[in-house]
Amino acid sequence: MSLPFYQRHHEHYDRAYRHKALQSTVSQYQKEAKSRSAVYAQGSTAYARRSAAYRHASAADFSLESSAAYSHGSSAYDLDSTAYSYGSTAYDHSAAQSKRSAAYSLDSESLSKRSAAYSHGSESINKLAAAYRLGSETYSLGLKDANLMIEDQSYKMSPKAKRAKQNLISEDKENEAMDYSVPIFTGRETSISGITDTEEERIKESAAYVAKRNLFATGEGVSVSKVAKSTSEEAHHEKKSRKVAIRESAERVALKKTLEETQAFHKKLNQDKLLHPPEFVIEPRSHTVWEKQNVKFHCSVAGWPAPRVTWYKNNVPIDVQAHPDKYIIESRYGLHSLEISECDFDDIAQYRASAMNVKGEISAYASLVVKRYKGEIDASLLYAGTVCMPLGFGVTPHGYASRFEIKFVDAFDVAFGREGETMSLGCTVVISPDIKRFKPDIEWYRNGVLITPSKWVQMQWSGERAALTLTHANKEDEGLYTLRVVMGDYYEEYSSYVFVRDADAEIPGAPGAPLDVRCLDANKDYVIVSWKQPAVDGGNPILGYFIDRCEVGTTHWTQCNETPVKFARFPVTGLIEGRSYIFRVRAVNKAGISLPSRVSEPVAALDPSDRARLRSHPSAPWTGQIIVTEEEPAEGVVPGPPTDLQVIEATKNYVVLSWKPPGQRGHEGIMYFVEKCVAGTEDWQRVNTEIPVKSPRFAVFDLAEGKSYCFRVRCCNSAGIGEPSEATEATVVDDKLDIPKAPGRIMPTRNTDTSVVVTWTEPPDAKELVGYYIESSVVGSGCWEPCNNNPVKDTRFICHGLINGEKYIFRVRAVNAAGLSEFSQDSEPIEVQAAIAAPSPPYDIMVLESVRDSMVLGWKQPKVTGGTEVTGYYVNYREVIDGVPGKWMEANIKAVTERAYRIQDLKENMVYQFQVAAANLAGVGTPSLPSQPFKCEEWTIAVPGPPHDVTCTEVRKDSLVLLWKEPVYTGRSPISGYYVDMKETEAKEERWRSVNEKPLQKKFLKIGDLKEGVSYVFRVRAANQAGVGKPSDVTDPVIAETRPGTKEVVVDVDDNGVISLNFECDQISPNSKFVWSKNYEPIEDDSRLNIDTKGGKSKATFKDLGEDDLGIYSCIVTDTDGVSSSHTIDEEEMKRLLALSHERKFPTVPLASELAVEILEKGEVRFWLQAEKLSGNAKANFVFNDKEIFNGEKYKMKVDQKTGLVEMIMDKLEDKDEGTYTFQLQDGKATNQSSLVLIGDVFKKLQDEADFQRKEWHRKQGPHFVDKLGWEVTDECNVMLKCKVANIKKETHIVWYKDDRQIMVDEEHDFKDGVCTLLISEFSKKDAGTYEVILKDDRGKDSSELKLNDTAFADLMNEVCRKIALSATDLKIQSTAEGIRLYSYVNYYVEDLRVGWVHNDTQIRFTDRVKTGVTGEQIWLQINEPTPQDKGKYIMELFDGKTAHKKTVDLSGQAFDEAFAEFQRLKQAAIAEKNRARVLGGLPDVVTIQEGKALNLSCTVWGDPTPEVSWLKNEKSFVSDANCILKYESGKKVSFTISTVSTLDSGKYSLVVKNKYGTETSDVTVSVFIPEEERQSGQEEKKEDKKTKA
Repeated sequence: MSLPFYQRHHEHYDRAYRHKALQSTVSQYQKEAKSRSAVYAQGSTAYARRSAAYRHASAADFSLESSAAYSHGSSAYDLDSTAYSYGSTAYDHSAAQSKRSAAYSLDSESLSKRSAAYSHGSESINKLAAAYRLGSETYSLGLKDANLMIEDQSYKMSPKAKRAKQNLISEDKENEAMDYSVPIFTGRETSISGITDTEEERIKESAAYVAKRNLFATGEGVSVSKVAKSTSEEAHHEKKSRKVAIRESAERVALKKTLEETQAFHKKLNQDKLLHPPEFVIEPRSHTVWEKQNVKFHCSVAGWPAPRVTWYKNNVPIDVQAHPDKYIIESRYGLHSLEISECDFDDIAQYRASAMNVKGEISAYASLVVKRYKGEIDASLLYAGTVCMPLGFGVTPHGYASRFEIKFVDAFDVAFGREGETMSLGCTVVISPDIKRFKPDIEWYRNGVLITPSKWVQMQWSGERAALTLTHANKEDEGLYTLRVVMGDYYEEYSSYVFVRDADAEIPGAPGAPLDVRCLDANKDYVIVSWKQPAVDGGNPILGYFIDRCEVGTTHWTQCNETPVKFARFPVTGLIEGRSYIFRVRAVNKAGISLPSRVSEPVAALDPSDRARLRSHPSAPWTGQIIVTEEEPAEGVVPGPPTDLQVIEATKNYVVLSWKPPGQRGHEGIMYFVEKCVAGTEDWQRVNTEIPVKSPRFAVFDLAEGKSYCFRVRCCNSAGIGEPSEATEATVVDDKLDIPKAPGRIMPTRNTDTSVVVTWTEPPDAKELVGYYIESSVVGSGCWEPCNNNPVKDTRFICHGLINGEKYIFRVRAVNAAGLSEFSQDSEPIEVQAAIAAPSPPYDIMVLESVRDSMVLGWKQPKVTGGTEVTGYYVNYREVIDGVPGKWMEANIKAVTERAYRIQDLKENMVYQFQVAAANLAGVGTPSLPSQPFKCEEWTIAVPGPPHDVTCTEVRKDSLVLLWKEPVYTGRSPISGYYVDMKETEAKEERWRSVNEKPLQKKFLKIGDLKEGVSYVFRVRAANQAGVGKPSDVTDPVIAETRPGTKEVVVDVDDNGVISLNFECDQISPNSKFVWSKNYEPIEDDSRLNIDTKGGKSKATFKDLGEDDLGIYSCIVTDTDGVSSSHTIDEEEMKRLLALSHERKFPTVPLASELAVEILEKGEVRFWLQAEKLSGNAKANFVFNDKEIFNGEKYKMKVDQKTGLVEMIMDKLEDKDEGTYTFQLQDGKATNQSSLVLIGDVFKKLQDEADFQRKEWHRKQGPHFVDKLGWEVTDECNVMLKCKVANIKKETHIVWYKDDRQIMVDEEHDFKDGVCTLLISEFSKKDAGTYEVILKDDRGKDSSELKLNDTAFADLMNEVCRKIALSATDLKIQSTAEGIRLYSYVNYYVEDLRVGWVHNDTQIRFTDRVKTGVTGEQIWLQINEPTPQDKGKYIMELFDGKTAHKKTVDLSGQAFDEAFAEFQRLKQAAIAEKNRARVLGGLPDVVTIQEGKALNLSCTVWGDPTPEVSWLKNEKSFVSDANCILKYESGKKVSFTISTVSTLDSGKYSLVVKNKYGTETSDVTVSVFIPEEERQSGQEEKKEDKKTKA
């Protein structure tokens, strides 16, 4: 079921609609309802026909709770009927038109009991509600036919109140669909009827109320009786049909199943995943209630785990146990409430509901305001729920009030924005009384037209604050915005103007964007687009406009016209039938094209008849394209000619034709051909040659401007083309609408301090005016600015945003579709000032003194002075005899300027009433309300009367000054002082407290220690010897705050020593005055003070400040919102001012620095001093030894007034320049001097320094050293000699020397980095000496020397040692055959680096077993034959001459064990290597010997034990024989002898020596060769032998 809108927005008021299962079930009822529409048609129609009267009666009387109860108690038929009766009048209409509607009536037996009951109930409600609301005049007891229906009546209502809002809807015809707004059922829990004139009407109202209550309080079918004059009550009871019973049973089963499935689903959820912090579904709402009423705050909180809610009052937790009768806190099923009983003023506070669980905490706030009724009424009636109220108070259906008081707080002011920006308007709405569950209707209007939410406009209502947001401001949004707050029959409005300026043009000089693009006429063939011209043309006339279109659903824009059109209407053709389009317009001038306008609303290319048909019977969901269907054509008949052809619009660009379809056209759709001809000819040409026109309207283009044309139209269909229509009269192609003439009689008048009202007269013969544009210009500027960007239709406009005090002129131009008129004549100049009006009435009239025949009155000045100073007051009085007032009489003819006046010639013991009227330049204002009755009698009391004219001034955030005047009646003794009382405005009477403990002698008091933002009230009491008198009237509430722009009195001493008090005000009006006072008494003696006021500034100048001038000086600016300030001059302040004045009278030139001297780069001497400031006329005199010196060859003098620098430069300082130098300054009246003494040692030192600088400068003219030669030790521990040079060129040479001997450098330096270096590797003592480097070229030479001897060399070596020590690696452990070695590597070692070793914190003494040394870059400690005592921590100390650098290693535990084991292994290996068998030498590697010779080889072998010896020949064992003798003698000598060698002895011989430590082999190769002669003879012998054998 679709919920009524009032239940959609207020679901928290009706819990039933939260049940989604019920909503789902009810939606099924709605789907089936269409098949039963006729059953409810007659009852729904009857209800709808009386809906206006019913709505008027029930909007405030039916409570939401009763409505919900009824809706839940009703059956499915009731729900269906309710949904269709409330929600769809179109359905009622269609049901009433149904073919089956006649077969059903209220007496039909087929209707169910519940349907009949509802139908009768609806009629009864209409009847009873009409009687209840409108009285017996509109109450009818007659019956219609036999169906118990109320006859249709037209109620004529009496005129409404001023702010009454008409909410009756006029009835249309029975068969027409009627727009019906469902009333919001709001009100109190106890319904209250109105007060009627007669008892009979009251009885009728009571009967109506009881009937309504019974109807909505039960869920069963309702039987309602109708009473007629001649008939008795009849009850109609219908039984449920079988079909209804089955349906209800099925629905109950479906609902039960849905509930079971929902419960099962929630049981499966993992609650841990549902954890979320608290969230307020419904926040508590603020309330305003009457005193003694109960109030209840509600809130609903969601969250898991279920949050715990705590209530606070002004951030203090509410303790229910401490106040059981005051507070009731309840929490049920997520709904939490705080109820406060019998509210009083102490309950006014801010209440906070704080919800907290493990996921977080959130708070919501609401305020409670308690009001007290001031009339004569029993307060108990305000909450008792009775209707026995006094007639004077009045009870409305909305609650206890004669009318609602609606106030706007913090309202939006005139706003200025720019196109494309987001603008927000907001206002806080305070409604009293605040009726529970009765919410206001918030409506926004622009220029009187109701605004609805859209993509351009968003509206918000928080319950307290209404806001409207323009998400993308356009010039269409400019206008007068009105916020209307409606409460029942009452409403209040607040309005302010919103201005929207053009966005910055993308092209400089381009015009502003057009605005208000609309589609005036749309059909199948074209759409006429209209727009408004912009106010800003960019400085060049607008040449025309381009129109763009875009199909809905796409983003592609297409330009519709090739050339710009000037007329602000244009027919767009070439559209696709059924498609929807949006349009925009761009303006063109010679500078360029403007930004596009805001797009139009979508429009479909359809005839109006098709559009209406599709709107009433939609064929498909919206897809951006409307589907058009046409009937199948029947057998065609040639259509007849169209009729009523006429030209409805003609411009120089196009002509629009309109005609009526022919009567003879058959059942087939027809189309049209349009023809044209030049007037006076019969040469007809078809305009639309290709595509026939489908609509009876057409726009003709491509016409010659200025020519006359005639037009005619033919119809066509499938049967053929018909006869043409009658031709139109000759039509001239030109703009029929002329550009309007300029408006006249421009009249500006004052409005506010930032706005002016401009009026003008409409231009003569103006047609179809769109509106007017107004422009303003500051007089003399020549620059015109638009005052509005959306044309205004009225001839009066308020121009806002002007500068106060400036003079403006205005001009106006009219706008219609043809264009913009010429500007009107400029208006007369007008200064922007607030308009003046008569003042508001004075108030709080009181009697200050009374004697037998006269009385002294006092009163408070008007709250609104009317923009100018109040010039006087007029007092009237009248006699009051037995409570009956008489005629008013004038007490004074001449206005009195004081706010106290004695009225003479009164009658003793007569009672009088008084009224006072204030007057200003605008006239006499409205008199005040009559005062309380006062009796004219002699006062005989001893104490003084009340002080009067108590005012607050100089209000700041923490203080203010209270002023008063002494009582007119002083009592029986003189006044001895005054007491001041104060309290917070909202505090009770018993909260008054005295500000001063001792009586004040003065009639003013500065009250401090106020709380910022708190409102206070004050009163004053006078005292004499008899006691303290009656207090004065209470002041108006004053908020302790320092308003923006607040300025204070400033004391100033000018250059002439004149002391003055200055006060400035930027809020003055033309009639404002600066009023100075001393000790808050007007200054009448001008012998000591001169006061000068110009514009918004006032100056009080002391003639001769002295002790007589001590006091408090205050200044008040009249005709402002209390602008005032003061300054106290006491003795200390007077002394300070006099000292400053003397300084200004006899001024000195202030010096930032005294005379000083410095040496410049070339050896010049500069004397200078710095003054803090100098004027352009400042002069300086230069004195040396009491003689003035002047600018010349020796002295160069300069005075820079801008910087205050005074200087003198001397080229050279000679002996005769010793003495005293003085600079004397004169700047107007101010003078000053400074001296510098240069004698003796001071002069000599300065002279030497100058000479040195001169020489240095000359040296630097050639190549020179910037930084002298120095040394640096690199990270590689090398020494680098370096110096920095300057003024180098290619020809510059650098030469290095050591001890006068040139050092040859391999590479020449290129000087690119300006640094010269000489690297000395592994620096040591041999490198000590004197080093010198020389730079030289044709410009000169420079040298730098560095001595590296003695101390300098020691310092360098210390640094070298330090770098070496820093380069040392960590100690490492190495095992050797002799023992364990600890070692570290350095970059390189020098003897100056002292090395020490520490074992277990004990310095090691070196022995043969433990010794240290350096091998190359390795520093080591050797421990021979280590023992367990050698375990421990070893430290190597490297001392660089200043610091010891340590490296540590731990030789214990596993480290020692592993090293010791390795030592043992290496030791054994060394022994084996030492004692193994080996050949010490003697055997050659190769022996070459001639055959026949003797070979003798010998060698020595060694081994312990003595090695065994053996020989091998060619890897085979070889033993001694006769030819070869092998000998081994004494275990050392081995010999090898062959007596006669032959070729057989050639081969490889190996000597193998062996013992237990090892084996070694020594190889020798023996090669035996035969001599050449023997070889040849041998060969010959062989040949001969062969021959012989042969």
